[in-house]
Amino acid sequence: MNIDKFKHQHIDILGAIAGLRTLVQTGITEHAAEISQRIVAMSGIIKLHLAVEDKVLYPALEASSNTSLARLSRHYRDEMDGIAGTYLMFAGKWNTPRLMAEQPELFRHEANSVLKTLYQRMKKEDREFYPAIEAASST
Repeated sequence: MNIDKFKHQHIDILGAIAGLRTLVQTGITEHAAEISQRIVAMSGIIKLHLAVEDKVLYPALEASSNTSLARLSRHYRDEMDGIAGTYLMFAGKWNTPRLMAEQPELFRHEANSVLKTLYQRMKKEDREFYPAIEAASST
């Protein structure tokens, strides 16, 4: 199974998180409009990535004859459900500048928590899940 597209989407999402982090460090209130625009843009990439995982990647892996890969896929899918739900709630809450400008420290706290979890999950996929898929595909 070719997972290059998933890897490239991870690069795009991680880049968006890094850009958002840099912008937040320069001032949430001052850059609330741009921060919220970036959240909306990043959410588009994330939603696409999640949809393709749910409709293509996980079902293909879970239907494969490789039982350990199918089990690993189910584990990653189940874990991602909670992470995705939390991210989507965060993005829905902070996709306009008004609330962000009114409550910059609450935004900072929530962004740190949600984006750190998302970042760690993608790095784990890059380190463990994707290599397992590639190893199984090469046999």
